[in-house]
Amino acid sequence: MSTETIFSKIIRKEIPSDMLYQDDLVTAFRDINPQAPVHVLVVPNKLIPTMNDADADDEALLGRMMTVAKKIAADEGIAETGYRLLLNCGPDGHQEVMHIHLHLLGGRDLGRMVGRPG
Repeated sequence: MSTETIFSKIIRKEIPSDMLYQDDLVTAFRDINPQAPVHVLVVPNKLIPTMNDADADDEALLGRMMTVAKKIAADEGIAETGYRLLLNCGPDGHQEVMHIHLHLLGGRDLGRMVGRPG
């Protein structure tokens, strides 16, 4: 299992970021390549490479990711109009960093999440 990612360095504040939130379980910061007016990543401070690597001991941490995303959506003024939470897993899910992270996207109409086949 990997022990180091770019997110690990951001969590330890070794790499600068536009950090919005940090506690003992999670860290949240703006994505450096935003796909929407609001694009924040919420990451666990514990390295969990993919969602498939999470287990029952991680339930509190995973729940915190969700409640922090909700708080940030309210702070960013997008809670009322809506937002999207997205967690990619593995190659077919286009996970780019092997450290689970929840994308919080909003600030405009995001359209359909998945296009219709064919």
